[in-house]
Amino acid sequence: MIPRPDRGASYAGRVPASPTPRNARSQLAALAEVVASGRFAPQIAARFGPPVNDARAAAVLILFGVLDALPSDHHAHRTAVSRDLDVLLLARAVTLRSHPGQVAFPGGRVDPDDDGPVGAALREAREETGLDPAGVEVLGSLGTIPLSFSRHAVTPVLGWWREPSAVHAVDHAESAEVFRAPVADLLNPANRGTTVIRRDGQEWRGPGFLVRHATGEHLVWGFTGTLLDGLFDLLGWTEPWDAARELPLEP
Repeated sequence: MIPRPDRGASYAGRVPASPTPRNARSQLAALAEVVASGRFAPQIAARFGPPVNDARAAAVLILFGVLDALPSDHHAHRTAVSRDLDVLLLARAVTLRSHPGQVAFPGGRVDPDDDGPVGAALREAREETGLDPAGVEVLGSLGTIPLSFSRHAVTPVLGWWREPSAVHAVDHAESAEVFRAPVADLLNPANRGTTVIRRDGQEWRGPGFLVRHATGEHLVWGFTGTLLDGLFDLLGWTEPWDAARELPLEP
C-alpha cells in the first residue's frame, strides 16, 4: 500500500494557497522554495516507499502553464485561474515493455552529459514532446523519490511554461500522444478515485485521475497520479474527493 499522509492535514498555512489556482506560478515557486529548504521533500517521497540502493538517477518535468494563452499574454500568465491552468502529460505507447499505455510526465534517465536532473528533464521533454526548453522557467525540484519496483531515484523538476510552444508525440514508438490537461479537471472530485491492484493476497491502492480530451479518456495513476496528488495537497488545491470510489484499471 502506498503510504499517505493524514487527509486532514493542512498545508495551506505553509504554502500560499487558493481554492482555485489563482496566481498559480507564485504558488508553485513558493512550493519549490520550501521544498529546497528540506521541509516538504520527505513528505512527498514518503508516499512512494523506502530509499533504494544502487538506484539509477532519473528526472521528470512537471510543467504547468496557461492553456491556449499567447506567449505575449502576460496578464494571463500572472493570474491563471483553474479553467486556464494546465499541466503537460503524455500517454506512453502500448507497445512498450515498461508501463505500456500509462500516462506520465515527460522524463527519463539522467545521462552523463546532462546538466543534472534539470538538464535531463528538459532534454527528455524536448525529445518526447518537441517543446522548446527556452520557453520553460525552471522553478525548482521536489527532491528525489525512490521507486523500488524500477530501481530508479526520480527527481521531479517543477516548471512554468513562460512561452508555450507546440507539442506532439515525437516518436510514436515511445509516446502515443501528448496533451495538456486542465488542472480544474484533475481537481474535479467527479474525476477522482482510487486505483487498486490485488495480487497474490496483497493489495496496493493509490490515487487516480480521469482525464478526458478530444481523442478520448485516460486514467492517470501510479507514479504520476501519486505525485500529482501529493503536489496538489501541498499546494492546498485539493478538493474533497471520494477515496472509496474505485477506478478500474485496464486488464
